[in-house]
Amino acid sequence: MFTYSTKGTCSRQILFEVDADNRLHGVRFIGGCGGNLQGIARLVEGKTIDEIESLLAGIKCRNGTSCPDQLSKAITDYKQTKLAESAE
Repeated sequence: MFTYSTKGTCSRQILFEVDADNRLHGVRFIGGCGGNLQGIARLVEGKTIDEIESLLAGIKCRNGTSCPDQLSKAITDYKQTKLAESAE
Protein backbone atom coordinates (compact mmCIF):
# COMPACT_ATOMS: atom_id res chain seq x y z
CA MET A 1 0.00 0.00 0.00
CA PHE A 2 1.42 3.37 -1.04
CA THR A 3 0.56 6.38 1.14
CA TYR A 4 0.70 9.99 0.01
CA SER A 5 0.15 13.00 2.28
CA THR A 6 -1.86 15.61 0.40
CA LYS A 7 -1.24 19.34 0.33
CA GLY A 8 -3.90 22.07 0.07
CA THR A 9 -7.00 19.84 0.19
CA CYS A 10 -9.54 18.69 2.75
CA SER A 11 -8.34 15.12 2.35
CA ARG A 12 -5.18 14.42 4.34
CA GLN A 13 -3.88 11.24 2.73
CA ILE A 14 -4.37 9.02 -0.29
CA LEU A 15 -3.69 5.28 -0.11
CA PHE A 16 -3.55 2.93 -3.08
CA GLU A 17 -1.96 -0.15 -4.60
CA VAL A 18 -0.47 -0.63 -8.05
CA ASP A 19 -0.35 -4.09 -9.65
CA ALA A 20 2.32 -5.57 -11.93
CA ASP A 21 0.52 -4.10 -14.97
CA ASN A 22 0.70 -0.59 -13.45
CA ARG A 23 -3.03 -0.52 -12.76
CA LEU A 24 -4.43 1.31 -9.75
CA HIS A 25 -6.44 -0.53 -7.08
CA GLY A 26 -7.98 0.14 -3.69
CA VAL A 27 -7.79 3.94 -3.74
CA ARG A 28 -8.79 5.42 -0.38
CA PHE A 29 -8.85 9.07 0.59
CA ILE A 30 -8.51 9.94 4.28
CA GLY A 31 -10.64 13.00 5.08
CA GLY A 32 -12.37 15.16 2.51
CA CYS A 33 -15.81 14.90 0.89
CA GLY A 34 -16.72 11.23 1.31
CA GLY A 35 -19.17 10.78 -1.55
CA ASN A 36 -17.08 12.60 -4.15
CA LEU A 37 -13.92 10.78 -3.15
CA GLN A 38 -15.62 7.37 -3.19
CA GLY A 39 -16.79 8.23 -6.71
CA ILE A 40 -13.26 9.15 -7.82
CA ALA A 41 -11.91 5.92 -6.29
CA ARG A 42 -14.44 3.81 -8.22
CA LEU A 43 -13.85 5.65 -11.49
CA VAL A 44 -10.07 5.12 -11.40
CA GLU A 45 -10.18 1.48 -10.22
CA GLY A 46 -8.24 -0.75 -12.62
CA LYS A 47 -7.04 2.06 -14.90
CA THR A 48 -3.34 2.52 -15.65
CA ILE A 49 -1.43 4.95 -13.49
CA ASP A 50 -0.22 6.85 -16.57
CA GLU A 51 -3.80 7.33 -17.78
CA ILE A 52 -4.98 8.57 -14.39
CA GLU A 53 -1.95 10.78 -13.82
CA SER A 54 -2.49 12.73 -17.06
CA LEU A 55 -6.30 12.75 -16.80
CA LEU A 56 -6.46 14.29 -13.31
CA ALA A 57 -3.42 16.60 -13.34
CA GLY A 58 -4.23 20.27 -13.02
CA ILE A 59 -7.85 20.02 -11.84
CA LYS A 60 -8.39 22.98 -9.52
CA CYS A 61 -10.74 23.34 -6.54
CA ARG A 62 -9.12 25.58 -3.94
CA ASN A 63 -5.54 26.50 -3.08
CA GLY A 64 -4.60 25.83 -6.71
CA THR A 65 -5.20 22.08 -6.39
CA SER A 66 -7.95 19.50 -5.77
CA CYS A 67 -8.30 15.93 -4.54
CA PRO A 68 -8.14 14.58 -8.13
CA ASP A 69 -5.03 16.72 -8.76
CA GLN A 70 -3.51 15.40 -5.54
CA LEU A 71 -4.15 11.82 -6.73
CA SER A 72 -2.22 12.70 -9.88
CA LYS A 73 0.62 14.04 -7.73
CA ALA A 74 0.47 10.90 -5.58
CA ILE A 75 0.95 8.77 -8.70
CA THR A 76 3.89 10.94 -9.77
CA ASP A 77 5.42 10.47 -6.29
CA TYR A 78 4.79 6.71 -6.50
CA LYS A 79 6.56 6.50 -9.89
CA GLN A 80 9.54 8.50 -8.62
CA THR A 81 9.78 6.28 -5.53
CA LYS A 82 9.73 3.10 -7.65
CA LEU A 83 12.33 4.54 -10.03
CA ALA A 84 14.62 5.41 -7.11
CA GLU A 85 14.18 1.93 -5.63
CA SER A 86 15.07 0.26 -8.94
CA ALA A 87 18.21 2.42 -9.23
CA GLU A 88 19.54 1.14 -5.91
